[in-house]
Amino acid sequence: MNKLILTGALCAAFATVSAQMVDVHSHIILPEYREVLKAHGAELEETFPLPEWNVERHIAFMDSAGIRTAVLTMPAPQPYYGDAGESAACIRRVNEVSAEMKQRYPERFKFCASLPLPDVEAAIWEAVYALDTLGADGVKLATNSRGQYLGDEALDPLMEILNERHAVVILHPHRPTPYPKEIIATTPLAMYEYPAETTRAVVNMLARNVLVRYPNLKVVVPHCGSFLPLALPRMKSILPAMVKQGYMQPIDWEGNLSRLYFDLAGNPTMEILRSLLTLTTPDHILYGSDYPYLPDAVLKANLQRLKQTLASDKELAGYADLFLWKNADGLFIRRAAAGSIRKE
Repeated sequence: MNKLILTGALCAAFATVSAQMVDVHSHIILPEYREVLKAHGAELEETFPLPEWNVERHIAFMDSAGIRTAVLTMPAPQPYYGDAGESAACIRRVNEVSAEMKQRYPERFKFCASLPLPDVEAAIWEAVYALDTLGADGVKLATNSRGQYLGDEALDPLMEILNERHAVVILHPHRPTPYPKEIIATTPLAMYEYPAETTRAVVNMLARNVLVRYPNLKVVVPHCGSFLPLALPRMKSILPAMVKQGYMQPIDWEGNLSRLYFDLAGNPTMEILRSLLTLTTPDHILYGSDYPYLPDAVLKANLQRLKQTLASDKELAGYADLFLWKNADGLFIRRAAAGSIRKE
């Protein structure tokens, strides 16, 4: 009986928490974006069709799931097919509509602006416009933009601009470049390559100490940290030999990792949650749904499973409000405050 009473109390507590939830991993998919992909025969570039999106359905999902606020980002693929002007115009449209959604529904939406990479100069212009004029809450960066991977030296001028603005950076995996056609034909990107691609990009950033060199950035790694809980211990064990032989530079592990945040899109188990806590602290873990890439019913079932997983463990239950909303609120409020100070 006592166990039943305790379970009931935990469920009641989680019902209160869920009404405050913030979703840091959701996508806005516009007709204009679809048209660019269609013009280049790229509708299935990421090996699965883009889902439908409209604001009314998104808000209805949020209401039914108990989500107060969602952070909108453009999905994969990057709409760049050799024409920098076309890409910049498409991304500008996505950013301006995202800003309209935030303005129309100020309590329901934030957005992280997309940038027209691999054109670094155009990306800098768009970042400045989106953050300073449109009121973007951060930027979304692809793990790679047509082979230009995060951590690439060519991106340093962009990172400098984002660092000046204390930007939140949400990462999202895109099809790797080059990519294994035969494997992808049988195993769609979302099943394996996306976690591998995310890990690849973050490892490249760590190897160049990007987050130490640009310490005002806060970078959100998607899908429960992907393979990083496995990759980083191996990197740490091998790095001294690589440095000694001149193949790599030393990595400031603590400095880099302290600036990484992790979203929980991807239906994490207890084991995954605990593995994340070997990389980071409880205040750096955030809820994400991946709306609208799975049916509403599946996303709500995943969310319910996450709540049950958290509630079933005494330590994790104490972090529920952090994971589900407080960390996200703090992250974006801190960025907004830093941006205000910079402008003054």
